Amino acid sequence: MNNKIKAAVAGAVLASASVANAGITWDAGEWTVDMNGNVNAFAIINDSSDTEMAVGGLANTKSNDDTAASINTGLLPSWLGFTATTRQNDIDTSVTISFQPGASVTGGLGGGGAEEHRQAFLTFGDKSWGSIKVGKDLGIFGSTAILNDMTLLGVGSQGVVGTAGGTTTTLGRIGTGYIYADWNGQIAYTTPNMNGLSLTLGVMQPWNATASGAVSETTTGSTDQFGFQGQGSYSWTGDFAGKVWAGFFSQEVTGGADEDRAQAMEVGVSTSIYNINLVAYGYSGEGVGTTALLRDGFDATGKMRDSDGGYVQATYVIPTGTKLGVSYGVSKLDDNAADAGDSLVKENTMLTIGAYHPLTKHLNLVAEYSNVEAEAHDTVSDAESNIFSVGAILFF
Repeated sequence: MNNKIKAAVAGAVLASASVANAGITWDAGEWTVDMNGNVNAFAIINDSSDTEMAVGGLANTKSNDDTAASINTGLLPSWLGFTATTRQNDIDTSVTISFQPGASVTGGLGGGGAEEHRQAFLTFGDKSWGSIKVGKDLGIFGSTAILNDMTLLGVGSQGVVGTAGGTTTTLGRIGTGYIYADWNGQIAYTTPNMNGLSLTLGVMQPWNATASGAVSETTTGSTDQFGFQGQGSYSWTGDFAGKVWAGFFSQEVTGGADEDRAQAMEVGVSTSIYNINLVAYGYSGEGVGTTALLRDGFDATGKMRDSDGGYVQATYVIPTGTKLGVSYGVSKLDDNAADAGDSLVKENTMLTIGAYHPLTKHLNLVAEYSNVEAEAHDTVSDAESNIFSVGAILFF
């Protein structure tokens, strides 16, 4: 992936206000306005071979047919974002708002698809002491894992609700290697760049614990306390460039048999030498569940379940500029005594092979194959899907 596409991806996902990641800019009085985003769509064939499904599993099951076809956006939604920046009283300030329209519906009179509003935040700060973010934006825990996921330009897993289109996005590697960072209300402080070292700490909107289906939990309340997330990273440049990072998630969850603090840790590394990039990532937690934060993290008695996972990825840019990649990841969820005999998911795994060709500095053509497997604790409700996709994604 060339540097322009890398900058566009980071800008589209994080709505960066820096000039380096700018899209279309113009001056408006004391403000500089940046309009940026992308449009993408993929033709997707999802072939499934099983009729049973683990609760929380991400492979699809066959119903009337074992094949489902769709035209849909990929992991990164189509995006239109606006960022306005200015500097007053020696403080850099900005405001960002973005919109994410869906790509398809599955029936007539559907209005063209669902729409999301993922970002609405302001920032202020200075390079001498850092910056503060206030509002709704991508969460901190798991954010670097998704930004390094090669399926961010493609499709990856569709998830059980995405077999025939009509969704705003697919899942990529969410739930098969990392937990989704999601879009959180937050007040977060980020230090200035200290020779490659950067630290972020956020006070977050607390969330309810949720369940995938029949295997539900009674601990569904939120909390009388804020959630907390943080991440530290160190980056270096040169012929052997890279980044290492570590992060955490912590939130008290109430309403079940006990009051528990759901928490998780993560570590990752991304390194590049010549045209090769390697990524390794892992996480471990209790009460945080799998796929989404606090999803399936508690059993029916209100006790926490342990979970862990990670992914490895290797990409290589050939002389034509095409990036070829392969990645494998797994997300595991332990069961408790109260889950005995249930079809709760034990692990979701995905192997992805992809080709990403920059037809221009803004336009990428994408082809992917993903094999997704969901294994249940009851050893019966297992499923497997093979997903083929081709499409295009254009950044501006």
